[in-house]
Amino acid sequence: MMNTIRKIALLLAVAGTATMSCAQREALKPRLVVCTDIAPADVEPDDMESMVHLMAYADMFEIEALITSVGWNCDPYPIVWSQYLYSVMGAYSVDVKNLMKRSGQKAFLSREQENARQRIGYWPSAEYVTSRVMMGSKNGGIRSIGEHNDSPGSELLIRLADEDDTRPIYVAAWGGANTLAQAIWRVKQTRSDDEVKKFVHKFRLFTITDQDMDYAHRMDRARSSHMWLRQEFQDDLQFIWDEGAWQEQCELGKQNWTQHQQHIQPKGALGKEYPNYKWGVEGDTPSFLYVIPNGLNDPEDPRQAGWAGYHERGLCPDSLTTAWTSWQEPVRSISVGYKQRFYPVELNDFMARMQWADEGKGNRNPIVMVNGHKGPSPLVLHAKAGESIRLDASHSKDPDGDDIQFLWWQQKEIGTATLAIDNAEKGIINVSIPADAAGQTLHIVCEVSDHGSYHLKSYQRVIVTVG
Repeated sequence: MMNTIRKIALLLAVAGTATMSCAQREALKPRLVVCTDIAPADVEPDDMESMVHLMAYADMFEIEALITSVGWNCDPYPIVWSQYLYSVMGAYSVDVKNLMKRSGQKAFLSREQENARQRIGYWPSAEYVTSRVMMGSKNGGIRSIGEHNDSPGSELLIRLADEDDTRPIYVAAWGGANTLAQAIWRVKQTRSDDEVKKFVHKFRLFTITDQDMDYAHRMDRARSSHMWLRQEFQDDLQFIWDEGAWQEQCELGKQNWTQHQQHIQPKGALGKEYPNYKWGVEGDTPSFLYVIPNGLNDPEDPRQAGWAGYHERGLCPDSLTTAWTSWQEPVRSISVGYKQRFYPVELNDFMARMQWADEGKGNRNPIVMVNGHKGPSPLVLHAKAGESIRLDASHSKDPDGDDIQFLWWQQKEIGTATLAIDNAEKGIINVSIPADAAGQTLHIVCEVSDHGSYHLKSYQRVIVTVG
């Protein structure tokens, strides 16, 4: 009887999301953990900016934890600084009533349901996200890992990984990832090697540079627990060390600061919490844009270019360990190039959501369907060398009734065969697979833009394996 009641309650709650596509209702959100060294605006405002940005997308992520911890500006982390994180949660509690209108959501799930699994398009309650705010490692560096470094954050990471949930946990390190390192160290003390491997496999880590030490010692990589993670678990932990996209995010934000002043800061309670920049704008934002389920890239494959740039596996700046990174040429220029390409789209998307936060109305992204497939996961096709494949996106639509336009393009960093895409601005295209493409995997992106305010875009990646 109780299970029946719960199912009815869930159906009633989902019924309020009638404007979401079927694919959105069916797709679970990616699990996201943020480790932030959020600080006063006169010290470092960019974490505050990124946190406002993140909360404007709370319907796209299952926010599992928001952990305050060490960074370049603080070691140990001043506990009083966590008040700035709670300020953003307070602003979200005001604006979520308007943001819910974006997906037609009428009510929140029960806390039990919110703590279980959330689907894309669902706006969590302010009580839920606030309950996920907690302290992590107060001290940074490898020297702090050990018996006296456990924290509510590291303990929660262990519980999250132990849940009966097959989804990976994406950790976005805006400061240091010391809290994750401590969780892994603690598990190593009590579990077998196979159990530790299974535990580590649950996590994906995206670090904005390496901030697990004070700024004065930032070039002494051996101080960082990040190096320990890469040395001990190089085959088990997907580790992205970004040294391209975050710098470009900062610079492009400064170049477009007038738009932030006009379309973000005056909008809603969240906009009032968005501070002026000091060094750069939103340097930490690529860490969650990498995970955003917009159909452009699958975060399980860092080679897939997206709003967070592009990464390849190689030697790290410490000259000792390997990870997915973008610090050396030509990868750095490729990553920066994609960041420059997508930044106007990313900013327009953010500004449109801030309009929703302020007014409870605005533009929504088009819905892309290619060969009957829609949703954030890539469409995987099989083809033979020398044959032609048909890609049909003509059934894509805009939820607001706006006209849409198409652009098909190949990500040429994956595979060596070049595809000739004729009529790339049509809804239906035919793609000829080169005769010398056998054994390759080729990536094509369908980019759909609307003609509403801010000209929003959506994507569908098509992966063609050539036999």
